[in-house]
Amino acid sequence: MVSSLPPVDALLVVDVQSAFVTGPGAVPDARRLVDRTADLIARARVAGALVVHLQNDGPPGAEDEPHTPGWELHHPVLPGPRETVVRKTYDDGFEDTPLGGLLTGLGVRAVAVCGVMSEMCVQATARTALELGHRVVVPYDAHATQDVPAVPGVCEAVPAAVASRVAAYALGSDAEVTVPASAVTFAAPGGR
Repeated sequence: MVSSLPPVDALLVVDVQSAFVTGPGAVPDARRLVDRTADLIARARVAGALVVHLQNDGPPGAEDEPHTPGWELHHPVLPGPRETVVRKTYDDGFEDTPLGGLLTGLGVRAVAVCGVMSEMCVQATARTALELGHRVVVPYDAHATQDVPAVPGVCEAVPAAVASRVAAYALGSDAEVTVPASAVTFAAPGGR
């Protein structure tokens, strides 16, 4: 697909960890999410964009408790000056992490945000990126969440795809949320 979007110079891959994309705890249509995020990572690498894998450290007993099988990142990481892992304990990938300094230090102006969960970690990270002045792209087919259960007498269950779309739209008009992953293009930070 030919894109008319300006390129982004960083890709934030939020919590694409085994617990959320494989097995019984996987988000609905996890295979699609994994395919889209893998493609974004591959294209970002080729272009020399920064790739940051955010990895959530869940509390003891959680499916993403550190150093358990569910905590492991699903996609292989190629550590280097343009690819890194940032561990986090909050929904927002910027809170108490080096992410903000990393982006600033490399001169990143625009980020694409993908991963899980749409209404939690993806949205919180994208929102802070906006607040810090970055252009933010959240490709609609590269983030996911779980179905929201029904509440008797209040509402029916909300399908995961609907919850994801609402989460992205809640970012407001400053975020680009109506583009597919295939339309995202990449460039090296600072035009290098």
